[in-house]
Amino acid sequence: MQPTSDHIIPDPRTLPSYGQENLNVALEKHDMFLKGKMGGARAVLQYQNLSGLTFHNRDLSQADFTGSIFDYADLSNGIYKNVIFFGCSFHNADLSDADFSRADLRGVVFSGANMEGIDLSGADLRAGKIMARNEKGFLENLDRGVENETETVLTGARLKNAKLDNIRAGNAIFKDSDLSGASTKDAQLKGAQFEGANLSNTDFSGSNISHTNMRSAVLSGVIMDGAEHYKMETEGAISDDDMGKVIEEIEQTLPELLEAHSLWIKTAGKEGAQLDLSQYNLSRARNLRRFPLTAIRATNSTFIGQDLNNAQMQSCVFDGSDFRDCILISADLRGTSFINAKFMRADLSGANLTALSFKNRDKLQQVNLSGANFSYANLSNADLRDAILMGANLTNVNLSGANLGRADLSNAILKGVNLSGANLDGAIIDFSAMD
Repeated sequence: MQPTSDHIIPDPRTLPSYGQENLNVALEKHDMFLKGKMGGARAVLQYQNLSGLTFHNRDLSQADFTGSIFDYADLSNGIYKNVIFFGCSFHNADLSDADFSRADLRGVVFSGANMEGIDLSGADLRAGKIMARNEKGFLENLDRGVENETETVLTGARLKNAKLDNIRAGNAIFKDSDLSGASTKDAQLKGAQFEGANLSNTDFSGSNISHTNMRSAVLSGVIMDGAEHYKMETEGAISDDDMGKVIEEIEQTLPELLEAHSLWIKTAGKEGAQLDLSQYNLSRARNLRRFPLTAIRATNSTFIGQDLNNAQMQSCVFDGSDFRDCILISADLRGTSFINAKFMRADLSGANLTALSFKNRDKLQQVNLSGANFSYANLSNADLRDAILMGANLTNVNLSGANLGRADLSNAILKGVNLSGANLDGAIIDFSAMD
């Protein structure tokens, strides 16, 4: 799409900065607008020079910034749902952990931008140009003024179901990002890095994905019709065949197996049978969270993208299993073993990961998360008292408000971790690992 204008649009870089004081006034009025208060006004700052200004932690949903410049600006942790950013420039801007869901980002320049942890779900990043008449009356593309572009960083970004058709993102870094269900048709992605990314059902039809790094990526259901994929690296990538056996292969239905499992628990193992779903692909099992999963065994199984909100999963064994992009909000995971499990980008906010005590045992049964990978996961307000997190990867994990009392974080990777408001009483932790 190429919007046109019959009048001369000035290059925002030639304009003086809009100024932080003026911006703050506009932000306050927009906040009043969102709350329906008298005197509020929607923020409409088109073709403005907003370079270097701070939008941190603001809610600007429904605003219009068409054609504006955000170079080196701080938009981190903000909410920009349904915002119009058509033709904007975010050169070297900080967009980390911001919510751009359903935003109009067509024709946007992200060169050098920090987009770690960004949410672009449902956003439109297709091609787009702003055509304006020059002094001679001829239509021309409004120059974004970016030369020698550096890589766009989308590490850990949540791009589920995002519209990425026709984007030009050669050499962009999508490492550990969630692009499941994204539409990425006819895109220029040569040399892009997708290592560890979730590309389940991503549509790369007609795209140039040659020389891309897709090592350890999830490629289940990925569509590459007509895509150019010369020298694409896929070492360690997970295809449908690699995700394990499907539940339909079991002679009994899942409810029948769980009934026998429940009987096994009630009779202390004298009747029924423990449910063992080890090496099964459970990512597409329906309504899994509604079943009582207490004390099941599922080692090296795949749960990618499952909704396990409020699930009952106490005293289980999930060693080596894959919970990437799962929703585990307020799940009861007490006494469960997750040794070397994968939780990248998973939402465990408010989850119960404390120890279990049994009448016939002297020791507590602790949650074991040794070696687990939680990169970019949300563990805010989770209860992790007495948890074993030895060697766990907590890179850019949100642990704000979490209870880590007496938890063992020996040799844990803590780069970029958020511990604001967390309880660390008695925890074993090396704060120098946060640097």
